[in-house]
Amino acid sequence: MNKVETPINKHTIAVSNKLKKEKIAYHFAEIMDALGLDLTDDSLKETPNRVAKMYVDEIFSGLISKNKPEIKLFENKYEYQQILLEKDITFYSNCEHHFVPIIGKAHVAYIPNEKVIGLSKLNRIVRYFAARPQVQERLTQQIGRDLQALLETKDIAVIIDAKHLCVSMRGIKDDASSTTTVFFGGAFKKVEKQQELISYLK
Repeated sequence: MNKVETPINKHTIAVSNKLKKEKIAYHFAEIMDALGLDLTDDSLKETPNRVAKMYVDEIFSGLISKNKPEIKLFENKYEYQQILLEKDITFYSNCEHHFVPIIGKAHVAYIPNEKVIGLSKLNRIVRYFAARPQVQERLTQQIGRDLQALLETKDIAVIIDAKHLCVSMRGIKDDASSTTTVFFGGAFKKVEKQQELISYLK
């Protein structure tokens, strides 16, 4: 398996969303019962179903390929050939090691070739790859490589800064630290282009 691919059980992912929700609800109820929670309580009895719906339809929807946003490209009729930067894209993901949230900002830049992409589509691509159990390093590379393929250019940069609740709420319990990862392709491998990009982020 390519290291940039999310590890996916191809047999399970093909199961219908309805069956996924039923299976998740059943097993989550077992977890709640093991924790000693009263599943007959009015506040708790629907929790397994709520969690199952949230997992499949929302926070892990990026595991379903048909949910990938449709991307329309436009001709670069203005012949713009400088850095185009969409910064501070808020995203929410989940750490695949502990299944607790990753909350961060993504900054995505590219130098247009013959095509440009609608700005909101950059946000949608970030959120699609974030909507699955993740590690930040993989997420950064998935966004970068997907944009390289879509825009047919190597000149892509992705910078992600995120807080990991597996660090904040358990283990070391450090609420102040954050993690930064980068993807620099094409022209962005040059130090001067990196410095130019970083100057726009300040």
